[in-house]
Amino acid sequence: MTHQLFIPLIFGTLGGQEIIVIALVILLLFGGKKIPELMRGLGKGVSQFKKGMKDIEDEINADPEKIDETQNK
Repeated sequence: MTHQLFIPLIFGTLGGQEIIVIALVILLLFGGKKIPELMRGLGKGVSQFKKGMKDIEDEINADPEKIDETQNK
């Protein structure tokens, strides 16, 4: 049994060949020099999102007394 990467979409799925074609089209549109910049920006966005999620989780799990102290300042 072979394992293939399938990404569900509204109108079906993408297999490995379709992903390669999409990657080649992106490479042709943006060029080799621009892709690392795009990926770097995407990575920064993901890390900021994760940091925000962690901050929210920490705030939810924080002691109520600590929250009152910071709000009263």
